[in-house]
Amino acid sequence: MKIAILVEGATEVAFREKLREFLQRRLGEKMPKLKFIPQDGRIPKERKLRRIVENLLDNDGYHAVIALTDVYTGTDDFRDANDAKAQMNNWVGNNPNFYPHTALHDFEAWLLPYWKTIQKMAKHNRSAPSGSPETINHNNPPANRIKEIFRIGKCQRDYNKPIDGKAILGKNDLMIAIQACPELKAFVNRIISLCDPDQIIP
Repeated sequence: MKIAILVEGATEVAFREKLREFLQRRLGEKMPKLKFIPQDGRIPKERKLRRIVENLLDNDGYHAVIALTDVYTGTDDFRDANDAKAQMNNWVGNNPNFYPHTALHDFEAWLLPYWKTIQKMAKHNRSAPSGSPETINHNNPPANRIKEIFRIGKCQRDYNKPIDGKAILGKNDLMIAIQACPELKAFVNRIISLCDPDQIIP
């Protein structure tokens, strides 16, 4: 099984290794070949996305293509996670081997369950945002919350997604975020279901 995953560039660096480790433990010999394909900041739209997906499936031998977009892109493109997935499906043309997924509202929502690690790295004791990580909204998305604690912390540096995102995940169990974040669970379970449905996370 060969699966291509379209991601924004910095997310790929932060997330790839941890996801592979998690899936390898769960899937064993059924582990797919995963290719993360960075998209220079955000997932393409409309005909460009369709061309990329069709090329990967028809010419490059992939069995499935997953697109992982933030709902919060800095624009008003998507109302919510369902709207983002519906639009991507529409752009690609409802291809049965294309699977749109979202980080709600951005990738950093999946880091919020590890707030104690974030506090230690930022060297600040600001309390964690209240509520479920994926409900932190457009007005002040998760990435902004993490940038802010780094800005005011004694670490005296800015948050860097490829470096700090990878470090936060590296110190923790991915299952904690999976159980706290339904969109992350849906994304991980999509990969698992394509390889070994018996291993889907309940």
